[in-house]
Amino acid sequence: MKLAERMSRLGTESAFEVLARAKSLEAEGKEIIHLEIGEPDFDTPDNIREAAVKAIWDGYTHYSAAQGIVELRNAVAEVDSRRKGLEIKPEEVVVTPGAKPIMFFGMLALVDEGDEVIYPNPGFPIYESVIEFLGAKAVPIQLHESKGFSLDVGELKSKITSKTKMMIINSPQNPTGGVIPKEDLEAIAALAVENDFWVLSDEVYSEIIYEGVHNSIAVFPGMRERTIIIDGYSKTYAMTGWRLGYGVMPAELAQAMTQLQINATSCTCTFTQVAGVEGLKGDQAAAKAMVAEFKKRRDVIVEGLNAIDGITCLLPKGAFYVFPNITGTGVTSQELSDKLLYEGGVAVLPGTAFGSFGEGYLRLSYANSVENIRKALASIEKTVAGLKK
Repeated sequence: MKLAERMSRLGTESAFEVLARAKSLEAEGKEIIHLEIGEPDFDTPDNIREAAVKAIWDGYTHYSAAQGIVELRNAVAEVDSRRKGLEIKPEEVVVTPGAKPIMFFGMLALVDEGDEVIYPNPGFPIYESVIEFLGAKAVPIQLHESKGFSLDVGELKSKITSKTKMMIINSPQNPTGGVIPKEDLEAIAALAVENDFWVLSDEVYSEIIYEGVHNSIAVFPGMRERTIIIDGYSKTYAMTGWRLGYGVMPAELAQAMTQLQINATSCTCTFTQVAGVEGLKGDQAAAKAMVAEFKKRRDVIVEGLNAIDGITCLLPKGAFYVFPNITGTGVTSQELSDKLLYEGGVAVLPGTAFGSFGEGYLRLSYANSVENIRKALASIEKTVAGLKK
């Protein structure tokens, strides 16, 4: 079969590939502890599930407006205005099946072939994938462990050219769990205004934060008219399978994104949107309890990793990932991740799954029980010790 040339530029997410290998090993009878997949291990809160069931029986099973039902766009405007410190209007909100379409539609609407897009590395692999799929130039900006996995603003300045159309930021971050400091966000904002480029701000982990508060780049002067905020339900409300996300952007761009939605998906599932209203405006106790439990797990896994000879690990401030430095083990990220899976029974991701600057690191998701995390740590310690024999 001869596929279109552009398909050769489309990447993937290694997490799903590692998950498939891990499942194959489990089918052979091997016990595997899953720390590879970026998915909360909690159920969707009861009030959200009940709202969805009621919506089905109430007849919310037909097409909705392509931009999203007005009740949900009103809820996003009300709640996110408060959470993010912005004045958001319903006409500035586009609801999509998951958060990824906002990323895809945003770049489709704004980025031409030959334009340059700066993106974080290590970072979510779909950023680079979409940039290259569109025929634009992907320009990586390194996230530095020495800066808490933020970027160097001087280095960023050197990456900006007359062809820079957009920059992607993600805070709290996948895969590092790092949070971009407010002063760095302010510096990025100033560069965006000065050089007239868009910022695609991935804020899907904004409600999973342990120290400090979340800061959106859109609050800085001149940024509302050049920022697309990506957000959604998968992480905050353990709703990965529901495929419910949204973007906040200038109203004129929202209309263009809605046109893309009409061409791609028609609309987002109507009864999940009704459930989404309950998610934002209903009881937040379950979501807060999940974050509190993640914080406990974070502390366990960071302490355990730092106790292993050859591994060091920063304390992440958000999301539910750690990104330990494994250079002291003497092997590559891929070699250690393979050994942990096939010999140690622990599924993790090599740092290189998130870009070339991920070499020397692993990504572990602590969306698993404390009991399993402790078992995984014991296996990691044993596997690493075996490398030195």
